[in-house]
Amino acid sequence: MTKTVLGFIGGSGIYDLPEITNKQWVKVESPWGEPSDELLIAEYKGMKLVFLPRHGRGHKVSPTDINYRANIDVLKRAGVTDLISLSAVGSLKEEYAPGDFVIIDQFIDRTVNREKSFFGSGCVAHVSLAYPISPNLQKRLYEAAQSLDTNTHLNGTYLAMEGPQFSSLAESNMYRAWGCDVIGMTNQPEAKLAREAEICYAAVSMVTDYDCWHPDHGEVEIPQILAVLKRNNENASKLVLKLLETYPKEHEACSIGSDRALEFAIMTAPEHRDPKLIAKLDAIAGRVL
Repeated sequence: MTKTVLGFIGGSGIYDLPEITNKQWVKVESPWGEPSDELLIAEYKGMKLVFLPRHGRGHKVSPTDINYRANIDVLKRAGVTDLISLSAVGSLKEEYAPGDFVIIDQFIDRTVNREKSFFGSGCVAHVSLAYPISPNLQKRLYEAAQSLDTNTHLNGTYLAMEGPQFSSLAESNMYRAWGCDVIGMTNQPEAKLAREAEICYAAVSMVTDYDCWHPDHGEVEIPQILAVLKRNNENASKLVLKLLETYPKEHEACSIGSDRALEFAIMTAPEHRDPKLIAKLDAIAGRVL
């Protein structure tokens, strides 16, 4: 059996938890370039966990400039089996109010300036993304969220926009017409790359405000937003601890095969594979290569 290693990508609130022990910031090299930051490797009651600040400590990296491939690669090298994304989002529906959490199950990717795959010319691979979220991990996240002092919604579609600017009113209304629930800038191509790396992935969207479609959007004042951010960070910390308390120490096989996504995905015949690309894929695809 494979030991569970829980990974978390998010902000400062989750890597400052006083309850975790044996904390050590570790620099992990990646052939895909520089990740957002060092990894915080720690333990909680015998469970190994790995934190990565998505924007770097101090929020230094723009959503577009995040090296998503390096981030997923170093998490894979650290042994992460199950990865939880925590991110701030805007709400595209009245019923998803500021302070609510949405456990995502689908994505629409509208980003245009990001590297979205580890594979390419020299080693072509196609993974399934019909269901980008690992059901077991999503279920356990939702169960852990029941202990929070906030409304948590199970399932929702996350619209990933490029940024760093926010949407125009026309765009916001279009995304609502598409049936999207929340909007953010960071979960893609993160989810796609996690699938290629055979890491189970789930996402918690923490609503900070209504997007600009809402008639009251422009009337929200900075103190209100800061209060919501503070409460969201507190609830995110509680969610992480609850999940760590209840998560199995042995990795559960994913019911949709997200931890075996490369089983039949690589199309390029061995004799035609680019050795340089294959060398870079040592951590991501070493199991099948």
